[in-house]
Amino acid sequence: MAVRPALSTPVNIADIRREYHRAALTEADVDPDPVRQFDRWLSEAMRAELPEPTAMALATADADGLPSARIVLLKGAGPEGFVFFTNYESRKGTELAVRRDAALLFHWVELERQVRIEGQVAKVPAAESDVYFASRPVLSRVGAWASPQSRVIPDRSWLEREFAAAQERVAATGAHVPRPAHWGGYRLVPRTMEFWQGRRSRLHDRIRYRREDAQWRIERLAP
Repeated sequence: MAVRPALSTPVNIADIRREYHRAALTEADVDPDPVRQFDRWLSEAMRAELPEPTAMALATADADGLPSARIVLLKGAGPEGFVFFTNYESRKGTELAVRRDAALLFHWVELERQVRIEGQVAKVPAAESDVYFASRPVLSRVGAWASPQSRVIPDRSWLEREFAAAQERVAATGAHVPRPAHWGGYRLVPRTMEFWQGRRSRLHDRIRYRREDAQWRIERLAP
C-alpha cells in the first residue's frame, strides 16, 4: 500500500482565520435602493483594482432541488436586474429552464465584503444577446460554437479539433461569427439583496433589502 508523503509544513486548516476591521455598515450608510448600493460597492471594488470584481457565484437547482454552483461574470446591473451570459444547454441553463429561482454571491475578500442576491431568472431578449455576443473577442465567439458545455467529451484533443473545425467554418464565411441559438443572456430580478461587511469578533454587519410589493424594506440581520 502506497504511503503519501507528509506535507513539509503541516497546516491545520481549522486554525486559519483572520480578523476583519476595514469598515462598518449601518442602516444610515446604505442607499435606500439596493441596486444603487450595489453599484456603489462594485465601483469601490473596481477602483481598488481587485482581481475579477465582476466574478460572482451563481447557484441553481434542478427539478429535484439538487443544488449546483459555479463562477460566472456579471455583464450588466441596473433597476431591471443582474445580467450574465452562458450556454443555454449547459447545466445551469437546463436547471434554469425548470426552476427559475437562483442566487448570486459576490465576495470581495480584500474589502471584507460580500453581496448576496436572490430572485428569479429569465432570458434576456435575443437582440440584447446578439449585441453582447458581437462584442466578444472572435475566438470567444468561436468557442461558443465549439464547446457543448457541461457534456461529457472524450478528451482535450477532441475539443481542440472541434475548435479548429469551427475556426475553419468562420474563415469560410468571412470571419462573421453569428450567435448560436443555444447561447445568450439571463437576467436575475432580485427579491432580496444582502450586504455583508466583515467586523471584529465575527460581529459582522449584515444589511438586507427585502422587496415588499414595489418597495424595499431594509433590515439588519444577526451575524
